[in-house]
Amino acid sequence: MADLRRGTRSRHERLLALLRAGTTHVDDLAVTLGVSPSTVRRDLARLTEQAAVTRTYGGALTAAAFHERSLHERQRLEPAAKAAIGAAAADLCPESGTIFLDSGSTCARLAEQLVDRTGLTVVTRSPEIAVFLSGAPGLESVLLGGTVPAKSHGLVGPLAALALERLVVDVAFLGGDAVHPAYGVGEPTLPEVAVKEKVTERARTIIVLADATKLSPHAVPCWAPLPGAWTLVTNESDPDVLGPIALPG
Repeated sequence: MADLRRGTRSRHERLLALLRAGTTHVDDLAVTLGVSPSTVRRDLARLTEQAAVTRTYGGALTAAAFHERSLHERQRLEPAAKAAIGAAAADLCPESGTIFLDSGSTCARLAEQLVDRTGLTVVTRSPEIAVFLSGAPGLESVLLGGTVPAKSHGLVGPLAALALERLVVDVAFLGGDAVHPAYGVGEPTLPEVAVKEKVTERARTIIVLADATKLSPHAVPCWAPLPGAWTLVTNESDPDVLGPIALPG
């Protein structure tokens, strides 16, 4: 299975290189790669989901810029993987104390795992998660202040930073549009990055939740560095992808 994943990832890299070089039609790509047109179409569909390419009639072009999806769009992507990541992350959640739960569709799956817990204070920048957890009798739900971005709904700005300055959390669960072993967590805007950086300063433990599509190269414009020690919870199992992340920071 690992060899199969490596082969697919290698083909994707070659496919992207061909697209950048100007070979854009499915039939031409198939001949050059030595695979069937249907395989190329499946690869292009996968890369389109990752926002790495843009489909055209009969082929594709490499994506010129990062496209930020709305929260509603994200909730429809990789639902099984995100549910599994949320369940695994719940096992890393302390029995009591204070945690930070980021905004986003994967962190929302973790929130669903916490409704029966007791003794936890959950700090979040997601209005949806805060309202959802407010109905859990054993939890205290704390929502940061700030500006609400139209697409992510994750609160940002000086009010969010001010609230975080007054808090220390035992574990911070972070989401993101991309994860890179050197750059950290990728986000579409600097205000999003600023909030994540502040969270990492105020947390004793950092855990990043990311499905496999977030670990491929992305044209995300802004990055929040992560501390030397952090944990990744993902459905990716390819050692070639996970190896650089597992190296000491």
